[in-house]
Amino acid sequence: MDMLRITNLQKRFGDKAVLRGLNLSVPEGCIFGFIGKNGSGKTTTMKTVLGLLKADGGEITVNGEQVVYGQTATNRHIGYLPDVPEFYSFMTAEEYLAFCGEITGLTAAENRQRRTELLELVGLKDEKHRIGGFSRGMKQRLGIAQALLNSPKLLICDEPTSALDPVGRKEILDILLSVREQTTVLFSTHVLSDVERICTDVAFLNNGVVETQGKLSEIKTRFRREEYLLETASDDHLAAIIRAFPSMEKADDNQLVFCEGDASVSDVMRFMANEGISPLRLDRMEPTLESLFMEVTKK
Repeated sequence: MDMLRITNLQKRFGDKAVLRGLNLSVPEGCIFGFIGKNGSGKTTTMKTVLGLLKADGGEITVNGEQVVYGQTATNRHIGYLPDVPEFYSFMTAEEYLAFCGEITGLTAAENRQRRTELLELVGLKDEKHRIGGFSRGMKQRLGIAQALLNSPKLLICDEPTSALDPVGRKEILDILLSVREQTTVLFSTHVLSDVERICTDVAFLNNGVVETQGKLSEIKTRFRREEYLLETASDDHLAAIIRAFPSMEKADDNQLVFCEGDASVSDVMRFMANEGISPLRLDRMEPTLESLFMEVTKK
């Protein structure tokens, strides 16, 4: 079952078309990476899913129910972390979650149990300082706790690791990974290493449409190219190989990158043997998410 399904979503701001018939399917129980450059429409998509923006066309369903602009019935299934969450700075983390629990209708016992569980999950159980003194990473962790308060079926996070240092990014990703058994996770990002670390499924957003989507492993297989890294002992050797195989690209000092379709390994090795050039290194390279994104979007 798809926890989230978007069909032919369209949205314009004035004369600018931001979403141009976007189609997206997020399977239940996955960690889904929604990948796109800054300004590509990721936040617009998410706000439309939440019913905060009115679409110009298309349909959205969450857990099988249709999203209607201005009505928040489907939001009972959703927990949401915006890119820059806002809090009452004079509260502690526990006070803030208790307040949110009261607003959303949790009983006193449920409220107490959930905030205790979630503060431990995000590493803020023993934090007694006011939120105003929190770091960006601490605020992101508290934002995830608040988004999970009602045990949502779908957790949406908009650029959750942006502007965080490596430690803060790892903490957020570890939390998202840990909640996969309880909720489907959709997070937007342009940090591709984050996606490779935890995502099971991905979609590439480009010019207002999803270019491709599916299991990350299947997409890597579908767009796999036999790519190789060749390292030689000197610039002279490098120059000789490039003259013989102009399609090769220089990657670093004394290193070349080429694809099997442009130059076969056997032809390269035969040329090097005839010229008396010994390779220092010849490796087949695994495709990176960055190379896949560039290939899919043809940029």
